[in-house]
Amino acid sequence: CVVAFFLQVLNEKKLQEVDSLWKEFETPEKANKIVKLKHFEKFQDTTEALAASTALVEGKLSKNLKKILKKIVAKDAHEQLAVADAKLGGVIKEKLNLSCIHSPMVTELMRGIRSQIEGLITGLPSREMAAMCLGLAHSLSRYKLKFSPDKVDTMIIQAISLLDDLDKELNNYIMRCREWYGWHFPELGKIITDNLAYCKCVRKVGDRSNFASSDVSDILPEEIEEDVKAAAEISMGTEVSEEDINNIIHLCDQVIEISEYRTQLYDYLKNRMMAIAPNLTVMVGELVGARLIAHAGSLLNLAKHPASTVQLLGAEKALFRALKTKRDTPKFGLIYHASLVGQSNTKNKGKISRMLAAKTALTIRYDALGENTSAEMGAENRLKVETRLRLLEERGIRRISGTGKALAKTDKYQNKSEVKVFDPSGDSTLPVVSKKRKIQEVDEQDTEVAVKAKKFKAEMKEGTAVEDGEPVKKKKKKKDKEKKAEEEEILSEELSTSPTVEVR
Repeated sequence: CVVAFFLQVLNEKKLQEVDSLWKEFETPEKANKIVKLKHFEKFQDTTEALAASTALVEGKLSKNLKKILKKIVAKDAHEQLAVADAKLGGVIKEKLNLSCIHSPMVTELMRGIRSQIEGLITGLPSREMAAMCLGLAHSLSRYKLKFSPDKVDTMIIQAISLLDDLDKELNNYIMRCREWYGWHFPELGKIITDNLAYCKCVRKVGDRSNFASSDVSDILPEEIEEDVKAAAEISMGTEVSEEDINNIIHLCDQVIEISEYRTQLYDYLKNRMMAIAPNLTVMVGELVGARLIAHAGSLLNLAKHPASTVQLLGAEKALFRALKTKRDTPKFGLIYHASLVGQSNTKNKGKISRMLAAKTALTIRYDALGENTSAEMGAENRLKVETRLRLLEERGIRRISGTGKALAKTDKYQNKSEVKVFDPSGDSTLPVVSKKRKIQEVDEQDTEVAVKAKKFKAEMKEGTAVEDGEPVKKKKKKKDKEKKAEEEEILSEELSTSPTVEVR
């Protein structure tokens, strides 16, 4: 049997000391001094107890609890009701107008009551209490699984794994079918590129000699059908027996059945992804989202990963190899197969994958932990990533001044054809000097050069004189004497040549 009970607090002063409240519940005797049994209610069966516990978990007020609280309200309307769940307390206060309290003191009080529950409620053996709790826990877990089967992500993991296995097996079967029938009709493989249409034609026609009389217009277009019939008449393939054709047709049946089952499984996976993770599906698609969930183990485990981990999920080997060899780390993993990353250029794939991983991490947490099941958040984030992608592709230049959000206006480009002539002056490495210079500049430069040369000669003469040990003054005296002698000679010659003047 399952029971419900209410306890009344006897000593409220000791409840004020929250840190030391656990000491009052060390023994059953101390616990009986703090609280006592107020009301005891027995459930009829486990179903009733399960309904009551489910309502408590969801924060709702069950019918039985409402009846019991009305009785308590009639007796003790002035007292407060300690509630472990604040949401449930709000519902009780709203419907029954009963004052409720929820605080850390109430949490410690509930913890102490659970530890001494056997001493507070007499007449219930420990074995029966343990069996009762275990049965109710099993029923509650079973009810949760039945109540929300759409939230079980195990189905997604199995479905995406089976889808990958089907793709591998389908490719092997189709390759074997093409090679097998290619010995009989090799030209058909080049004309029909679609694998499913190829298998349907082989199953319907069989031997290549039947192509001329058979109608495959429901499988192939008219132009391809004509090419197939023309190639069948001049085929270079070998002849095969009827038993070989039957085995090839049986293989084609298998390929067609697996292809149909794959499309059915894909639709199932798409619907399940929209039920469990709608925002993630809108962001990266159902296949990439399912592979991310399968790689992480569950949707909740994926929600615990940061955006950088979500970006590199599936590229762990490349990441650790790059870290070991000290090379560039990869920029994307499974998220590379998302449509937004595929639309971008090679230069922008890293930027888009980083932004997409950041937005995807938000949508994963919203799907795993949020109560709302709409896909509006995913659509908004996808629009932001698409806007960013458009800006990167257009290479938009933002203005520095102003708001910085508007694109700079650029003038319309007009091509102007100009004939450019080669300039030979660019080949010379010497400094460029203009050919025509003013006369004054030339004269000034010549005078400066002459002055500098005289100064240099004088300095050189002084230096040589000092080195020889002869003073400079003596040389000057000799020069003065020589100048005077020359002047005297010139004067004497002039006097001799000039006419005589008589003096009276």
